[in-house]
Amino acid sequence: MAQFKRGDFSTCDAPRPGRPKTMITPEFIDQIHELILEYCRISAKSIAEQVGISHEWIGPIIHEDLDMRELSAKWVRKCLNADQKRQRCQSSEFFQRDPNDFLSRLVTMDETWLYHYDPETNQQSMEWRQSGSPRPK
Repeated sequence: MAQFKRGDFSTCDAPRPGRPKTMITPEFIDQIHELILEYCRISAKSIAEQVGISHEWIGPIIHEDLDMRELSAKWVRKCLNADQKRQRCQSSEFFQRDPNDFLSRLVTMDETWLYHYDPETNQQSMEWRQSGSPRPK
């Protein structure tokens, strides 16, 4: 009110010393976007440490400015043919009749290569994706 009485009719804020109220600048947005494109499974905490801003600012930048969401992988079922389905049903029926007999009949001396796959948890499979993009598989 005092400024208005002195004749100062300006409606713009005067520049002030100190820290800015917002950390969302085009430079930070570009840095965060590059980090996500480089490694899509990077955590928000890691982004905040690398860029050097508070963890609370990362969410609004990613969700509102970059329009990205974090999605987890989706399991895709393996398509079996009719013979494979029948074989699985017979094996499961045999196992249910006598589990000990089933295990004693297993042959482990052949030279078949078996590949072990340790699936990730939903948290481990999270990736940053653009809105509307398909889930990772």
